[in-house]
Amino acid sequence: MALKLTTRNVDGVTVVEANGRIILGQETNDLRESLKGLLANGTTKIVINLANVDFIDSSGLGAMVGLYSTASARGAKIKLAAITKRFHELLMITKLLTVFDVYDNEEAAVASFR
Repeated sequence: MALKLTTRNVDGVTVVEANGRIILGQETNDLRESLKGLLANGTTKIVINLANVDFIDSSGLGAMVGLYSTASARGAKIKLAAITKRFHELLMITKLLTVFDVYDNEEAAVASFR
């Protein structure tokens, strides 16, 4: 399933809802370009809702780390919401759980910016 990204504003926070897979190829490029566009437009509060992402490969994970670094360098914050159990385990194994701010759901992630 191709990655579909939907962007909306919730209480001054930009929520990017991802649906599908984040894998090597067009999906990773789409995610990267979408978030880089938001950052270029001055967006500083971003939540990526991953509730409907069923698979993330190493390229997808690498893209997310790169986006996190780019956002941090621009004074922006990217937070992850509603990650799957498998992705949570991957973040634990790679020690990236200490890097990303991860929330159980979108509402909690948005509220964390207040």
